[in-house]
Amino acid sequence: MSTQQYGGYNANTSEAQQQVDINARTVHYKCGDCDQDVPLKRGEPIRCKQCGHRVLYKQRTNRMVQFEAR
Repeated sequence: MSTQQYGGYNANTSEAQQQVDINARTVHYKCGDCDQDVPLKRGEPIRCKQCGHRVLYKQRTNRMVQFEAR
């Protein structure tokens, strides 16, 4: 099977991935040690910018979540 049929590596693939990383949205976490709000983007090291602690907790969503009970 040729790479054209398979859809193998394309030079534009890496450019598209870089574009996604630049425009990636930040996700906010709470530091487990100092309770500081830590915004992180994709690919950034998982570490608090204030104290250097590496345990971060994802914050709960603000959207209303509703479950159906029986």
